[in-house]
Amino acid sequence: MLPDLLNQIPPDQSLGSVTADGAYDTRKCHDAIAARNAHAVIPPRKNAKLWKPDTPGAKARNEAVQSSKYLGRALWRQVTGYHRRSRVETKPLGIMLRITLSVSGCIE
Repeated sequence: MLPDLLNQIPPDQSLGSVTADGAYDTRKCHDAIAARNAHAVIPPRKNAKLWKPDTPGAKARNEAVQSSKYLGRALWRQVTGYHRRSRVETKPLGIMLRITLSVSGCIE
C-alpha cells in the first residue's frame, strides 16, 4: 500500500521523510522510501531483528533498529520526531501517514 501511495507523488517532487506506524516496518515499504531518497521514520517492531543489508532500505532500517535498542523506544521516538505523528491522528479526519515534502529555495 505504501509504495502505491508514494508512486502517486510525482518523481520530480523530493521527499524529506515518510512517517508511518509499525505496521509499515516491511522490506517493501523501506525499499520504496529509500528509492525516493527519503528518510523513513517507522518504529521497528519490538522483536525486530537486523535484516541482511542488501538494499538501501534494509541498511536504513537496520540503523533504526540499532538506535532504537540503544536509546530505548521512548527516546528514539523523541529523537526521530515520531511523537509528532500522534498529533496528526488526534485531529478529525487525521492522516495515518504523513509525508514531509522538502521545500527547496526557501532559505537563501
